[in-house]
Amino acid sequence: MRDTPYLAVDLAILDRNLTEMARSAQARGLALRPHAKTHKCVQIARRQVALSGGGLTLATVAEAEVFADAGFDDVFLAYPVVASGPRARRLRDLAERVTLRVGVDSSEGAELLAAAVPGLEVLVEVDSGHHRTGVVPDRAGEVAASARALGLQVAGVFTFPGHSYAPGERKSAAADETLALSVAASALRAVDIEPRIRSGGSTPTAALSDGEVLTELRPGVYVFQDAQQAELGSTDLADVALTAVASVVSRGRDRAVLDSGSKVLAADRAAWATGHGRLPDFPDARVVALSEHHATVTFAGPAPAVGERVRVAPNHVCTAVNLADELVVVDGGVEVDRWRVAARGANT
Repeated sequence: MRDTPYLAVDLAILDRNLTEMARSAQARGLALRPHAKTHKCVQIARRQVALSGGGLTLATVAEAEVFADAGFDDVFLAYPVVASGPRARRLRDLAERVTLRVGVDSSEGAELLAAAVPGLEVLVEVDSGHHRTGVVPDRAGEVAASARALGLQVAGVFTFPGHSYAPGERKSAAADETLALSVAASALRAVDIEPRIRSGGSTPTAALSDGEVLTELRPGVYVFQDAQQAELGSTDLADVALTAVASVVSRGRDRAVLDSGSKVLAADRAAWATGHGRLPDFPDARVVALSEHHATVTFAGPAPAVGERVRVAPNHVCTAVNLADELVVVDGGVEVDRWRVAARGANT
């Protein structure tokens, strides 16, 4: 028996999640380019690519280097990469190894990319309501024209409807995504650039994304799902494939303390979340406090005994995975493999 805490992946649930997303995208005529920053595992990426027949989405050059070393040859960096300093050389080296596409949302960013990798293929990022990165949709043509003038190849537009990560916002965020990409596509056509790629799709909106306007989806969390997806209503706790296996180290009548603190579950907690994670086997329980090595859980009934093991779904699975060296793979409750979190900490 393995010491706790550790992150466990239920293989059957994982494969079901992967298959369902691939079928959903295919049914709507959408390419699936999953975001591997969630799992950072070569073994899971291979499963995704086998189902989608396409490439990967990644966030950083370092992540792309890890997956290129593992043999993946089609990468989109969905981020306005600043191609200066050592990163410029690394980006150029990467472009020689894989089919590379990069995000851009400014003429300044385009200028740096063009100097680092002449002729690089880019997508213009537009803001569909999350108000993070991305240009206003009707200005996408300006950025695209600037990138083209610098010698970059503009393949289309992309967005991240991150405001879907709020209660009751999934449908409206999906509608915002469709509108933003439609407006941006028109803006590119106005400067004689055909937006053959129109990419979007967060995990909460993936099932709602418009197959008429979009050509591609880039969900990430769907592979594992997590507590906040369950609370948003985009999944059920039964579909959570990754949990932290923890032991009860202290207990009261309706309260227990687990050994899976913030260094295992990560500290992400949205303002609307009901706790610091959820227990799939105790749906009414709540993780009410989190410190480095302690998770305090309240139960609707008697708490489990000291030494008993429980499963905890992290609020945000991406940050929890990035804290682990490996994932323990279980099938039918039996450990069958261990997968290294190969791109852990690959943030540059």
